[in-house]
Amino acid sequence: MLLGTYEPGYAGTGRIALPKKIRDELSGNRIVITTGFENCLTGFDEKTWNDVVLPELERPFFSDEEARRMRRKMCVNAVIVQIDSQGRIVMPETMLAYARIVKLVTVIGAGDHFEIWDKAAWSEYAKGL
Repeated sequence: MLLGTYEPGYAGTGRIALPKKIRDELSGNRIVITTGFENCLTGFDEKTWNDVVLPELERPFFSDEEARRMRRKMCVNAVIVQIDSQGRIVMPETMLAYARIVKLVTVIGAGDHFEIWDKAAWSEYAKGL
């Protein structure tokens, strides 16, 4: 289970160091990253994406317009990234722009996935939790 709040190193180059406690809970080095809600990025290990997320997105696909919209949001923006030997992932510029990440990041564990936030945005959002 992915838990906790972390402030990993980020040099502004698109490489984000995933915290060891997050990496230790992931199965494999391939991560599916997609645009989340509240302008964050959402990350799933490939197994969770295939076994949990995709079946949920496919459930009422043909009869429910909102389900189709959600599936499009989750899939059209998704990318697969590899965790490198130093525990980092390289984020596409479009993803960083979506999450408004410029300098400092916060990574949170959210159960079956993790989220990557701009540090200031997370601090503001967390006040309401």
